[in-house]
Formats: sequence, structure tokens, C-alpha cells
Amino acid sequence: MLDKDRLETILPPAAHQLRCFGTEVEPHSEENLRLSTLLEGLARSARSNGETVAQVENREQHILPEGKPVLLRPNRPRSRDNPLTTVEDSMHSGRLVLASHRGPIEYHRDRNGQSDIRHGSGGLVTALSGLAPLADFAWVASAMTEGDRQMASQRGPRSNIQLGAGQCHHRFVVLPKHIYDLHYSIFSNPILWLLQHSLWDSLGSPTIKQKMRRAWTGGYLPANRAFARAIVNELNGNRLPSYVMTQDYHLYMCPSYVREMVPRAILQHFVHIPWPAPEIWEKIPQEFTAAICRSLLMTDIVGFQTSGSARNFLLTCENFLPYTAIDYTRAEVSWGGRLTRARTYPVSVDVGGLKDRMASPTVARYRERLAKLTGRYTIVKVDRLDPIKNVVRGLDAFALLLQRHPELVGEAKLLAFLVPSRKSISEYREYAHQVSQRIAAINSRYSRDGWRPIEAFVENNYLQALAGMSLYDVLLVNSVADGMNLVSKEGPIVNQRSGVVVLSREAGSYNELRDGALGIEPHNVEDTADALWQAIQMPENERHIRANHLRTLIEEHDLRAWLGSQLKDLNQLARERTVTHSEPVFTGKIAS
Repeated sequence: MLDKDRLETILPPAAHQLRCFGTEVEPHSEENLRLSTLLEGLARSARSNGETVAQVENREQHILPEGKPVLLRPNRPRSRDNPLTTVEDSMHSGRLVLASHRGPIEYHRDRNGQSDIRHGSGGLVTALSGLAPLADFAWVASAMTEGDRQMASQRGPRSNIQLGAGQCHHRFVVLPKHIYDLHYSIFSNPILWLLQHSLWDSLGSPTIKQKMRRAWTGGYLPANRAFARAIVNELNGNRLPSYVMTQDYHLYMCPSYVREMVPRAILQHFVHIPWPAPEIWEKIPQEFTAAICRSLLMTDIVGFQTSGSARNFLLTCENFLPYTAIDYTRAEVSWGGRLTRARTYPVSVDVGGLKDRMASPTVARYRERLAKLTGRYTIVKVDRLDPIKNVVRGLDAFALLLQRHPELVGEAKLLAFLVPSRKSISEYREYAHQVSQRIAAINSRYSRDGWRPIEAFVENNYLQALAGMSLYDVLLVNSVADGMNLVSKEGPIVNQRSGVVVLSREAGSYNELRDGALGIEPHNVEDTADALWQAIQMPENERHIRANHLRTLIEEHDLRAWLGSQLKDLNQLARERTVTHSEPVFTGKIAS
């Protein structure tokens, strides 16, 4: 057993050296003390269930519950542009398991057949990577590329990887190709993705309901069962309450399977995209929606980006599940003998990491090159080629701006950084084609003497996009629906021109940023064009005030705050279980 004196010897030195998401925490700062308290609480709740020894090994502080570490990371140098590397796997299996479809690394084969390790793309991966400097954990993710599959076949599905300032255990879930396609390329995308972004009508296939049932039974459920088995393998038979954090719409059924196999685990599921109103969920078979709700109610906490999504989830449970007792004031659902909390955790950006990247030579080179393409007024748009990002209407609004104000021709420039997305799905290919045609038409109409109004970069180049955002006078974010939209938070941090953010009221970030941004209705092209003109004409003093307000707000509610609030709630759950010594166990059937 760890006594109090021994715990005090171990925890403070480790917390003293913590580096959070690449931003160093001062040894006696309020943030450091808060994170230290959270981690100590997690350790204390585990210790009450019985632990063995504490040891110091390889300059890392371990607290070992029967050999399974809760690892506090010492401060390590942060590399700016160094590639990811794998390191020798250890025998330890973390008590915290994270699961998402896309993982922290991807393996690709270069022209010579050599394996190339790349960072996983997307805001979800960026946000979740913040766990690495804080605690020992395992990350379970799909083998998405052929390189992933080959690596898992050659070396086994599990490895230990260096991730920023820390490490994590990494496990691939390798699905048969036909199951992967049904799970990812039909049911998750486009069905759930477009449904939850209220774009169901863009699914024009007359056979979509037949495809949906086949994708549910033959892809979505088997994939979620495979993820659950991988998670349980990572828990490694740990008899103590373990922490499992599943992520997003790909894994809605995973909590039910994990709960059946590990009844005492503390489960949290975070939904990164919007959760729409109950009537939207009526567009898919009722038994699917009911099964998804039942599975999510097997968690202890369901997290959302906004309070609106959390409330919609409660309403959906009430509409699709009988015998639910819902407390809308406390945002809690009682069903099947369990209590589930709906909580709001608005995801943010790694402010320290962004500043590090902006100081890198690579970004400096991109910025110098892009500066030659800017205009007197520079509008920047950074988006994936996805229907929810509303790129076509954004282009139309820019064209309308030039039509209404011909004096801007030759003066106003749009830099569009567009990331290809889900090219295997027909709806996305068609949308990318529409965007390309619209850019060509606008450039054809308004080009003058070697000058053209739109410079488009269609590639996945994050550092180039950051360099572009540092140069905007106006940042246009006009998505028709977004769980959060991290571009609207990255822009104010990296921008160096007191730029104005024109922001869709349908983006989750609008709730936080509304006082500093210009809000627009994303479906209204005229409204968007008016906002662009207002931003261009805005007095310098007002631009400066708005930019400073956004920057301060984002710095105060950064990625550390997002993760810290979740750790705090998990810690509270562990304390409650310690006090009550009881855990409701649901034994009913969730889904076939």
C-alpha cells in the first residue's frame, strides 16, 4: 500500500516537471497545482481499491496499481519538426484507454517501398494528443492505410510511440476490408456525418436505406465490437476501475460492448460533431437510433461541444427510449439502472504548440512565399472539401463582394487552403468538383492583367495553412454546421494583422467567440458578402480590439482547459464510487 508520506514524495516532483501540450507550466503556477491535484485524485481513487508499490524508473514517476502504471511524465524537450518515432514496447498496460477511429500515427509507403510514419491528421487527433505529456495511456485506433495494415501484420498491432513531449501505447484495430468499408465509408460517412450536420437531403441515393441496414449489421456493429475487444485487451484484466474514453460518431456502439465485458470501468464518450434535434434522427430506422442511445447510456459521461448538443441528446433519449428519467436541470439521464451525465466540454487549440510551429523555419518560408500572393485586402479560408464546410457559398459570397464593389477587383484576394477529404465517397468527390468549377469561373470572370482573385491550394499542408492564417485581414468560416471548428480558434492565435473573423452562427465555436467575431447565417450568400465588406471597412481600432479579445479568450480556454475539465469529472466519479462502494451493472441486451 502507498502511504500518504510516500505519495507526497512521488507526486509533487513529477507535477513540478509537467509540460502540458507543449506549453511549459511554471512550477508553482495555479495551472500546475490544478493539474497536479487532478492527477493525484485519480491516483488516490485507485489506491483506495488496493495498490502495491511505487518505483522510479528511467527518470519517470510511476504509481503501480498491481503492476499497471498511472504514469506522470517528466519534462522532456519538445521538438518542432521532428518526425514521429516508435520506441520499444514496455510490458506495462495503462489504466486509461483512449479509442478513436483515426489515431496519432499513420504508416505510408514511399516510392522506394520504405515505411513513412506521419502524424494523424484532423482536430480530434491534435486535441487528444495532449494526453501524452500527462499520463500513461493506450490509444486504440483503426488501421486506416495499407501501410498500417502491413505494419500491424509484420510487427503486431501494439507498439509504443513517441508523441510530442510524451509517449503512449498504440494499438491498431485491423478490420477486414469489407467491414472497414461498410463501417467507415457508408454508415459513419456519409450517413451519420451528414445526418448529424443536418445535410441528410444531400444523400441522393434511392437505395440508401438498403445500404444503411447492410452497413449497420455488416460493418458498424462488427467494427465497434472489434474496438471493444481491443480496449478490453489493453485493460489487461485490471481488477481496479479503469478509465475508458471513446470518441465520436464512429464508435457509438462501443461503450455497450465494453460495459458488458468490464462492468466496473469508468466510461466516457465524447461526441465531437453536432448532436441534432430528435426529428433529425427520425430519418434513419428507429431501432438504430434507439440502439445508439442505449449504448451511450452505458457510459458514465457523454461529452459534447455545446450545451445545445447536450440538450438535444437528452431530448433524443426521451423520444426514442421508454422508461427514461431525465433531469434537464442537472443534464442527467436515468435508464436501465444507470445514471449518465451529459456534459459540455468545448474543445480548443494547443496555444503553445501553435506558437512553436509559427516560430519554425518551415512556417517562415511558407509565410514569405504566400505574402507575395496577398492583396491590399486578404481574405483567407481554410477548410476540408466537405459539404458541411460550405465552401461553394463562401466562394459565391466573395464573387458577390467583387460584383457589388468593383473597386476591389485587383485589391481583394482570397487565399483558399482546401484539404481533400474522403475521396472514396461519391458525395465528397462531387462536392470537390463543384468547388473546382466555381473557383475557375470566378477567376475567369475577374482576372486582370496577370492578376487573379483566388489562389487555391488543394492539399493537406497544415503548416502552409497556418502561415496563410497569419496573413489574413479577414478569416471566413461559413460552415453550415460544425461541432466546434478549430480554424476559428487557430486563426486569432497565429494572425499578425489584427484580422477580423467572419464566423457562421452554426459553428460550435460561435457561442464562445461571438463577442469578437462577425456572425453570419451560412446559407445566406448576401449576408456573408455584407459581413466581408463590413470586415474590410472596419476601423483599425475596432479590428485591434476584436482581435485582442479573441486571442485572450482562446488563450484562457485552451486545450489544457478542455482536457483538465474532463479529468476533473472523471476524478469526481472515481471519488463517488470510493464513497458509495457500489456500481450499477446493466445486464440487458444492447444490440445484436
